[in-house]
Amino acid sequence: MRHHPIPHRLFCTNRERLIRLLPRNAVAIVQANDPVPWSTDGQGPYHPNDDLFWLTGIEQENSLLLLYPGSCDPRRRCVLFLREPNDLLRTWEGDQLSQEQARMISGIDEIRWLHELPVQLRIALCEGDEVFLPTNEHSRAVIHGQPRDLRFIHDLQQQFPLHQYRRLAQLMHRLRPVKSADELALLTRACAITRDGFRRILGMVRPGVNECEVEAEYTHEFLRQRAKMAYNPIIAAGANSCVLHYHRNDQPCHDGEVLLLDVAASYANYNADLTRTIPVNGRFSKRQRLVYDAVLRTVNAMTKAAKPGVNHRAWQKQCEALVTEELLSLGLLTRSQVKQQDPANPACRTYFMHGCGHHLGLGVHDLGGSDANFAHGNVLTIEPGIYIAEEGFGIRLENDIVITRAKGGARNLFADVPIEAEEIEEIMQQAQRPSRRTTAKQQH
Repeated sequence: MRHHPIPHRLFCTNRERLIRLLPRNAVAIVQANDPVPWSTDGQGPYHPNDDLFWLTGIEQENSLLLLYPGSCDPRRRCVLFLREPNDLLRTWEGDQLSQEQARMISGIDEIRWLHELPVQLRIALCEGDEVFLPTNEHSRAVIHGQPRDLRFIHDLQQQFPLHQYRRLAQLMHRLRPVKSADELALLTRACAITRDGFRRILGMVRPGVNECEVEAEYTHEFLRQRAKMAYNPIIAAGANSCVLHYHRNDQPCHDGEVLLLDVAASYANYNADLTRTIPVNGRFSKRQRLVYDAVLRTVNAMTKAAKPGVNHRAWQKQCEALVTEELLSLGLLTRSQVKQQDPANPACRTYFMHGCGHHLGLGVHDLGGSDANFAHGNVLTIEPGIYIAEEGFGIRLENDIVITRAKGGARNLFADVPIEAEEIEEIMQQAQRPSRRTTAKQQH
């Protein structure tokens, strides 16, 4: 693992929360993700299964957690299975987790090697009545092929056809959206690294810089702080800023354009999500500034509106209503267009096509339903935008917030990241101003 060690109390607490939801005499099984194949014998960087990491802190492939809290044998109530290290693996891949290392990471006492799994699994299922198994039930997931979870379910049902199989995802969707203090600390660290990357960018962006150079600066900052990209970075200059998921990041930034930066760090598998839109030459045009301020007002209003008990879908509708008023002020919509709009496809979607925000955590689009009410401990993004393709630019601004019961309302995890237009312009103009030494050298 690249990140600093995480206190195993986080994973012990998470397991206790899940166990409290399991019925009497139930078995739950969670396992690692498949490695991602590229081509020939190549594989992509390994990413741990979110549920397995949340429950154990283990990031190693070919790992499995077996929970059977109702077992009469205490040693079989919580067992972590790992691939046994050997000399061949050490030569090609380096050290694998030892049993003692796995205990320290997970807080699980009973660590066994994978070759013991068939016997231990049969014992548990011969005693247990219900089996809780995970699948990817995120509403936006696109499943290609048959992942490990589905293969495992098929094999288990062949061996034990009379058991009652249940959906573990339903329980994880209740548990994971509410973040603990330890999780918030990791998210705060990811946000701080993201902040440092953005401030680094403010000092180097100017006309002529290529989008890929900006990406390289972010990458440098994230890697040196033991983090990685939370998602494919969006670094979009000029008309590219109207492409919601622009990923080419290979075009020059021109004088007079805006540069939309949707880039964030992932630290210890917890993801930040930040968007800022900045002027390439250090100063917004009058029109750009009008649109920028409209989006910023919406960010501020929706932050105040994010409170425990507020329905996510109603919150989205409120955002659309605010953006509609801003679009009217900007001359992009008319009152007649709004009056005649289809409620299922409001007129604002011509310029604001996506949601106001989403849950954030181990997933960039983390668990948490769009019909659910916000709860204390939820972490959300707030990311309204206005995209004017006919004028060649778009503005999106995004913060990450924690829903709290506190009197002050939601807590902004990016409160120390510049967002006011004047502050961004001041930082960029100061960075773009030639130093005295450079000026003297040019005169000489």
